[in-house]
Amino acid sequence: MAEQKNKQDAMNVEEALSQSEAFIVKNKKMIISVIVAVVVIIAGVVIYKNFISEPRERKASEALYKGEQYFEAEQYELALNGDSLGYKGLLKVADEFSGTDAGNLANAYAGISYAQLGKYKEAADFLNKFSGDDQVIAPAVMGTLGNCYAQLGDLEKAASTLMKAAEKADAHSLSPVYLIQAGEIYEKLGKKEDAVKAYTLIKDKYFSSYQAMDIDKYIERASK
Repeated sequence: MAEQKNKQDAMNVEEALSQSEAFIVKNKKMIISVIVAVVVIIAGVVIYKNFISEPRERKASEALYKGEQYFEAEQYELALNGDSLGYKGLLKVADEFSGTDAGNLANAYAGISYAQLGKYKEAADFLNKFSGDDQVIAPAVMGTLGNCYAQLGDLEKAASTLMKAAEKADAHSLSPVYLIQAGEIYEKLGKKEDAVKAYTLIKDKYFSSYQAMDIDKYIERASK
């Protein structure tokens, strides 16, 4: 029932936000779309593995499968709350199957779904429930959480969370995205030294990324 999906991550990220714009809003949709792609790909693997695992894990995976379909179709309300055809919704899956891999993943899906709907407090609550140490889903969830904190006005927590997400991902695809965002937030907070550190990481460590092409102008701006 649960097929492993063969999608490639679309990591063609646009240039980060200009100083005069809201640092999250401009690229929010694109960034979350990247995160959605990452989560969906890995979720296919998790669900496939658990489908042939122990009964409770299998049942949890079956319950999550329809939610994944709604999630991919960007039908976030249905993904979260269920339908009239027997699908319970991510909220119930996360609650009823707490402690399973699929239940844990339902927290990530629910958090990102709420973020897509602009309900950042609810999104942060569910994203904080997700537990993972991998270098794909965990940093993607953490990056979304950082964006939610920014939308909620908690800029200090947003910047530190985005820095952690960049470190955890340690990849040219996601890390520079989070570092640019963190740098923009630090600039807005007047913490220019921290902003320079974030931008310099892109220049020194992720020099082949798209963001590195124009990173010198960010470093120069934050150094003034």
